[in-house]
Amino acid sequence: MLAETEDAGGNRDRARAGVADLGDDRPVPHGSYYRVGSDTKTFTAVVALQLVAEGTLGLGDTVEEWLPGLVTGNGNDGSRITLTNLLRQTSGLANYTDVQFGDPEDLTPEAYREGRFTATSDEEALALALSRPPRWLPDRNDPAGETRWGYSNTNYVLAGMIIERATGTTWEQQVHERVIEPLGLDHTLTPGTSAYVPRPTATAYLRFPGHEELTDTTLSVSPEADGAIISTATDMNTFLRALMDGTLLEPEQLAAMKSTVPAEDFYGPGTGYGMGIAWAPRCGDGEGLWFHGGTSFGTISEAGVTGDGGAAASAAVFTMSLDDRQAEQNDATRALIDHALCD
Repeated sequence: MLAETEDAGGNRDRARAGVADLGDDRPVPHGSYYRVGSDTKTFTAVVALQLVAEGTLGLGDTVEEWLPGLVTGNGNDGSRITLTNLLRQTSGLANYTDVQFGDPEDLTPEAYREGRFTATSDEEALALALSRPPRWLPDRNDPAGETRWGYSNTNYVLAGMIIERATGTTWEQQVHERVIEPLGLDHTLTPGTSAYVPRPTATAYLRFPGHEELTDTTLSVSPEADGAIISTATDMNTFLRALMDGTLLEPEQLAAMKSTVPAEDFYGPGTGYGMGIAWAPRCGDGEGLWFHGGTSFGTISEAGVTGDGGAAASAAVFTMSLDDRQAEQNDATRALIDHALCD
């Protein structure tokens, strides 16, 4: 694993542990690229909120308005779901990845190897989600005011589709032009349907259910707006600090992003989920951090940032277990982030 911190003065500290590959003793390279997984959602939310500030989108716009007839069937209703619901995870839509990997036979080394070069399209992901009824429908009279929360990658697939419909370009292009290029994130990219991570990096390993051995899961395809981005700890810190210090969003939209609903299932007691980012009292005495986090096959991204953007810390872990051992590893990684920022 590797970790890096950055403060307002540009001071950086970094640390690493472990080897880059089980086949030799090379350490995990500093500056490694890694899949940030659902940390992509924060980038997508920034683009959507910039479009709101410009008047292209409205937080009260419904999915039906932008993608007519797309979210329907099995009790699903796009006219009851707003952009706010998507970004804040209050839509009630089923999580397409729960359906995609719901069968234990889909989580085996053999199934991984067979599908690692196959991309799931937005339409395919949405069809998986819509094969299930919603957990709830947002209030008909005030859908954007919905406070019931449930994590669903489907929300951000739809957000990406709305961005594309509203701008006439891909969500990837919007992220590059609005976030990556202005901030000079030279080591952040959207890989599209490529299964490869640039070098330097470390081998990603996954322990599948019922298997003790680790499987090399470095190669995989994830092109959607809910989890596609590849970055580095340095770039992630730059991004998070620019987000919180107001560089990327106007005050009204940053306030909207930081307006949260209770989401204790996401992190624990006191956690609130905003628009593509969450807050929790991780520093004690009511003091907290903003964060998200992400996973992909074999790689875990964890990060945190202070409310004013004065300091950020990011970490990447290149080994993941789909069993009870993972919770302890996650706790240790988050404690590292907390120690770096809360002290």
